[in-house]
Amino acid sequence: MIGRERWMTIWKPMTAILAIFLAFYFLPLGWSRFDNALVEALALAQWYAQEHVILCLLPAFYISGAIAVFISQASVMRYLGAGANKILAYGVASVSGTILAVCSCTVLPLFAGIYRMGAGLGPAIAFLYSGPAINVLAIVLTAAVLGPSLGTARAVGAIFFSVVIGLIMAALYRNEDQARVKAQMMASFPEILRPLWQNMLYFGSLAGILVFANWAKPQEVAGLWGAIYTAKWMITAVLGALLAVVLWRWFGARWWKVAAGVLLTGVAALLFPAQPQVPFVVGLIGLTVLTSTSQNELGDWFDQSWGFARQILPLLFVGVLIAGFLLGRPGHEGLIPSTWVAVAVGGNSLLANFVASFLGAFMYFATLTEVPIVQGLVGAGMGQGPALALLLAGPALSLPNMLVIRSVLGTQKTLVFVTLVIVFATLTGWIYGAWFAV
Repeated sequence: MIGRERWMTIWKPMTAILAIFLAFYFLPLGWSRFDNALVEALALAQWYAQEHVILCLLPAFYISGAIAVFISQASVMRYLGAGANKILAYGVASVSGTILAVCSCTVLPLFAGIYRMGAGLGPAIAFLYSGPAINVLAIVLTAAVLGPSLGTARAVGAIFFSVVIGLIMAALYRNEDQARVKAQMMASFPEILRPLWQNMLYFGSLAGILVFANWAKPQEVAGLWGAIYTAKWMITAVLGALLAVVLWRWFGARWWKVAAGVLLTGVAALLFPAQPQVPFVVGLIGLTVLTSTSQNELGDWFDQSWGFARQILPLLFVGVLIAGFLLGRPGHEGLIPSTWVAVAVGGNSLLANFVASFLGAFMYFATLTEVPIVQGLVGAGMGQGPALALLLAGPALSLPNMLVIRSVLGTQKTLVFVTLVIVFATLTGWIYGAWFAV
């Protein structure tokens, strides 16, 4: 016992300090590839902060906090709980990505919110996978750029994966999951007295802001997708105004606080007409001030949202730094040369499909960026099977994503989930590649 205490108090921290010292002492500074990898790590973190934190993650944190405060646990248990109707639960979870155009990191606060509110492990996992994987615009873009066969295979494979992997996870941890849900049922949660239609308007405006603020530019501006992209900020502004009215009328927000936030956002929109992100930030600041200074359920909403942000954001940035250091940004190289990747994923062997799945699982893909990346790899010799494997594993997973999932589910469940995604993507790519070659 004395030896263990001495290890914990003296030798363990001393070993950690020594390891850090040696790492800095032997840093290969001056080696061009290492120096470039450091730049790529910082560049990816900067790009992530500029492009995804404000528009994607902050609205997602508010939605996850809203789930915890304004959706009754009974509702979550009824539709997504361990004892819910399987067809309904997995059906809702597996097609959620057609509505939410989110990446593997933005889906995390939403996943954590429904899981903590009592969703069964299986449906929660199905939602976690399908959220970033079944984006309608991404599927359409895949079909347009890489061919309808690959686009169809991606859509069918993603829906199938989400259900099957969710069912396997639920079966493996059945007893543990049921015990967790029972414990949550015994906990006390405030009763939600607000009519359903009011809550639907509230959540609809929040989800709409997340979706339309991040609506990606399609290849062709003509057509429905292009029209929505052109009007995305106008739609977002209308949804923001709707949210303001809802908070004032039915959620107890002081009218003068709401009016001040709307006025400042409008002034920012007039002053910066070519920079719509500016009024978006002003609106978020107004919402933060409004909720953080309230004592009612709006204050609880802020507390829950901040709790998710405090848990998730540090892990995401650590993961983004590591991913950028190893693999670089899209179109740039990190420590691992891109030529190695191109050579490793050529042909349609099981190894090539595994490498594509494995690397895709650890890379970070923003929404829609996986398509031009795969297009470039296919041009460099990547096989059709590995291309599908990367499309099935890449958007749904990333190193930052894994770090956060571990904080919610624990190490073992995270490893099992990641392994299942890689194995299924590998086998599906291999089968598709063999069929494609016939």
